[in-house]
Amino acid sequence: MQEDEPLILAKLTDELIVILEGCIHGQRDAQEKLYRMFSAKMFGICLRYCKDYNEAKDILQDGFMKVFENIKRYEQRGSFEGWVRRIIINTAIEKFRKSKPMILVDKVPEIIEDDNDEIEPEISLDDILKMVQQLPTRYRLVFNLYVFEQMTHKEISEMLAITEGTSKSNLSRARHILQQRLRISTPHALKIS
Repeated sequence: MQEDEPLILAKLTDELIVILEGCIHGQRDAQEKLYRMFSAKMFGICLRYCKDYNEAKDILQDGFMKVFENIKRYEQRGSFEGWVRRIIINTAIEKFRKSKPMILVDKVPEIIEDDNDEIEPEISLDDILKMVQQLPTRYRLVFNLYVFEQMTHKEISEMLAITEGTSKSNLSRARHILQQRLRISTPHALKIS
């Protein structure tokens, strides 16, 4: 951080400040309160990065262990929820790096998209989540980072140690797979942008 850059402190509630202090001192009740405060939202994030419910539970557990281990490092800059979210996402990515070597594709065949955007899909969010969960790991990671975390291809390439072109092609492939699955699941063709 540069000296002339203003320090932006997160607005923490009194309750959260007390809970964070308790967590810093290793108090189980404070850790439980913090977990209850953020676990539902973080579990939703885990579900997007994992192939199933049990894997998401493992990521959530591991992620919160890292939150508790590193809570002293939170400097109250930016959102605490954003800080926890980043740890959860990094935990998911780290798990996939360790469990299987990621083979990321550089070249993807050209995909011709249907311009029919005006048809309302008759598919639930749960069904879409399941389709995202079924994507191959390498595509699911790039898709989630780009679409939900709104990271650039440059940021994704740095995080996953791949080229920007690989990030773009994996996103394109993920979209293509999801479009195919949506077309099978719905009577009308859909477009994922």
